[in-house]
Amino acid sequence: MFESHKQVGSRRMAVLIDGDNAQPSLLDKILAEASKYGTVTIRRTYGDWTTPNMGGWKDSLQAFAIQPIQQFRYTIGKNATDSAMIIDAMDLLYSGVVDGFCLVSSDSDYTRLATRIREKGFFVMGIGQKKTPRAFVSACDVFVYTENLMPHLRPTLRRVTRKRTAAPENESSAPDPTPLLKQAFDIAVQEDGWAFLGTLGHHLRQLDPGFDARTYGFSQLSSLIRANTKLFDVREEKAEEGNSVIYVRLKA
Repeated sequence: MFESHKQVGSRRMAVLIDGDNAQPSLLDKILAEASKYGTVTIRRTYGDWTTPNMGGWKDSLQAFAIQPIQQFRYTIGKNATDSAMIIDAMDLLYSGVVDGFCLVSSDSDYTRLATRIREKGFFVMGIGQKKTPRAFVSACDVFVYTENLMPHLRPTLRRVTRKRTAAPENESSAPDPTPLLKQAFDIAVQEDGWAFLGTLGHHLRQLDPGFDARTYGFSQLSSLIRANTKLFDVREEKAEEGNSVIYVRLKA
């Protein structure tokens, strides 16, 4: 999220989708998220294409040039795509044709795969629902919740800043980001008491790969920081290239 454009631009990404565990309606947003971290060169969706529940993928596969990988379901009620997707990922890992992976699933079975990819020094991101087991989320460099890709499910600013009251029915409150922000700031802070926003964001991802400003109703980390006026001071400076550089300081 806070890498240089050169790093991101040179990274070749493989997007591997567990068709039994993902939503075809979000395919455009999934590819857009993966593109933030590199150039998507391989796109594959795994599933048993002989079953009716995979029918929703057909139009999306053609529209986004996704390669369908057939995996028969040998046992009723068992996700058949796990082994095929893991084997393909390992083949790609040692082939040298990609530098990063995007694993799209909410299944904890991919935890060891994500860990193995990171151990080899490759970038790995995950995309899945908020019900995704914590172990899989933590095994990734970056994890994006699909709920944050659907605007109608994103929490609003009111949900983050309101006082503790009973949540209305069918409304889920966003978790309080304050402890995580403070922890990341303590790591990123310089001797003058200020921390560069990019460094703060980097450490937020290290502490929690699933951290996303959209979880709290903001499109960017800078917006989330500016909204926490009781917690942070913000200083903005103009860089030589004309871009703005943002620094933050924790208030006493």
